[in-house]
Amino acid sequence: MGTGLLTAQDSGWDANRLAFNVLLDQQPAGIALPSSADEVAAVVRAAAADGKRVAAQRTGHMAAPLGSLADTVLLRTDGLDEVAIDAEAGTARVGAGAIWREVLEPASELGLAPLHGSSPTVGVAGYTLGGGLSFYGREFGLACNKVNSIELVSAAGEVLEVDTKSDPDLFWALRGGGGNFGVVTSLEFELLEMPERYAGILFFPFEQAGAVLQGWRQWTATVPEQMTSVGRLLVFPPIPEIPEPFRGKSFTALQLIYAGDEASGAELIEPLRSLGDVAMDTMATVPPAGIADLHMDPPEPSPYAATTRLTGDLDAAAIDALVEAVGPGSGSQLVSVELRHLGGALAREADGAGALASLPGSFLAFGVGIVPVPEAMAPTRAWLDAMESALAAYDSGHYLNFCDEPTEIEAAFPAGTVARLRELKRRYDPDGLLHANHPVVAA
Repeated sequence: MGTGLLTAQDSGWDANRLAFNVLLDQQPAGIALPSSADEVAAVVRAAAADGKRVAAQRTGHMAAPLGSLADTVLLRTDGLDEVAIDAEAGTARVGAGAIWREVLEPASELGLAPLHGSSPTVGVAGYTLGGGLSFYGREFGLACNKVNSIELVSAAGEVLEVDTKSDPDLFWALRGGGGNFGVVTSLEFELLEMPERYAGILFFPFEQAGAVLQGWRQWTATVPEQMTSVGRLLVFPPIPEIPEPFRGKSFTALQLIYAGDEASGAELIEPLRSLGDVAMDTMATVPPAGIADLHMDPPEPSPYAATTRLTGDLDAAAIDALVEAVGPGSGSQLVSVELRHLGGALAREADGAGALASLPGSFLAFGVGIVPVPEAMAPTRAWLDAMESALAAYDSGHYLNFCDEPTEIEAAFPAGTVARLRELKRRYDPDGLLHANHPVVAA
């Protein structure tokens, strides 16, 4: 491959091949650490000349679907971390190595916000290319459809700037098609005018899960698109990393984010407070950066197993089945089981949308369990399977950014979109040089 690649003999090898799920053992053919688009292009050309593939990665979230990297150069984008915010234009130009916190905090100081995810330590590029489901999605849609332009290195090793005018087909495929069509080095996207949000969590006793989630489910059918909410079952392990108020305890929680003033927001959520005995209430008016850690995602790599699916409308029987499977009395030690309320702008195809134009479902279900020792995998997998079974009858597909297992793209896109993605893969990467999770196979 030439010079500049880390190998297993180098001191930085283990640190740079680490995925976010530390149970994964990534063993690439080499590791590249470029710091510019031109250096990325050189890596791509050298890999092609040596008969290798290229997989771009920042944080290593959702790395399992990559499979074996034995013939692949792992291109870590950490060095492409520039962030430039144009407050007057309401845009951000962000390198592929930036994580959301590095964009959210300076934007928030200007009264602006990106369509960021629930974890501030997720990479901006991977999140956005896969669709981008934010806490503002019911109001504004998917993040990929707020992208103005994308700089990338093609499979031919050329640095390109892509938008609706320069290459509308490639620009369409990149927005939702993930890393299948080029190594993205930076992207420009719109920012929202957002000085503040009314947001927080209502914590209820774990044993009140049935009543709280049933009432919340009914309430979601009545709220405006400016309200986003998540119903959760939380089982915090007794480990030092968990803050004292939560360590070793379990809760039913309703996570709420409202684009409006506190008075109207408080009135809107008042029915939720009567669903049970509120043990803790963190609702407050905060700037966008104030909700960066609201979801309480782990900031550092962890050992875990997870499952997910999109669902249609859920009835009372669905909630009953979910609570029976992984709620109080089930013995489940899943750290988090959540239902994210979708709909609104997420269900409508935006003008000029990319490959992922909308999400076909009313809720997104996600469950995750920590697997600190190998013996914990079997019971964790059993609880995840029980969660899947409880919601199987309501299945409406998958959102690939949440799929931590290999998932066929047919589960996430309409048939016409799948056909077009495969044809464009043949056009832009006929030799399959680009190694992406959830791969698009050329037609």
